[in-house]
Amino acid sequence: MCELLGMDCNVPTDIVFSFTGLRQRGGNTGPHADGWGLAFYEGRAARVFLDPGAAWHSPLARFLGENPIKTVLAIGHVRRRTRGPISLANTHPFIRELWGRHWVFAHNGTLRNVRRRKLGRFHPIGTTDSEYAFCYLLETLRTTFPTYPRSPRDLWEAVAKVGGVLGRDGSFNFLLGDGRHLFARCATRLSYIVRKAPFGIAHLSDDDVEIDFAKVTTPNDRVAVVATAPLTRNEAWNQGRPGEMWVFQSGALRATLQSGT
Repeated sequence: MCELLGMDCNVPTDIVFSFTGLRQRGGNTGPHADGWGLAFYEGRAARVFLDPGAAWHSPLARFLGENPIKTVLAIGHVRRRTRGPISLANTHPFIRELWGRHWVFAHNGTLRNVRRRKLGRFHPIGTTDSEYAFCYLLETLRTTFPTYPRSPRDLWEAVAKVGGVLGRDGSFNFLLGDGRHLFARCATRLSYIVRKAPFGIAHLSDDDVEIDFAKVTTPNDRVAVVATAPLTRNEAWNQGRPGEMWVFQSGALRATLQSGT
């Protein structure tokens, strides 16, 4: 299986602290050594870094840790392959354009029956069930709405609905970003935390690293972090329920929707 990491904020923020914890799980404290990726949004566009090697000893991962990129929305992934060989094409997160904006997607789980579903405009480059599901998800949105929906709630409910449909094909924990929202669906395991004033000290679970957020934030900052398993050992994380999808925007939880079972 794989591990997911998402961040959504109301002001540009770097993801170095959380990524430091996730990186440990990419071959050191965890077995997810079959590739990793990290996407940063800048408006409607996303900058994506991919490496089919283990994040734990990746020079690119080390570079990103030493050269922080601030963003209001980021999605990360460390892979332990179940379907498809280790390759750049099979490394998450995946990216596509729809309605003049980048959509970024990362998946944890296995969808054994997803290839029975018919695709349209979007096609996978690699051989994973994850990328196939992403293409199906985007095609469903494209055929449901002629343009980017004016009503955010309509979009949220459409993503939750297709997430439930794809969830029938297997295990479908995913993160999806569109530059405005971070969607997070729980099938088996997923957790989130919203950090806001008063800020305190957080200590990573997978490394002897801590940070005092009070020293690097303002009272108006708000940051939501989503991970497969909690990244810190001294904070209270919210645990997802199977078939539940969260929608984050500007560092706040905007909705919790039912997305299948």
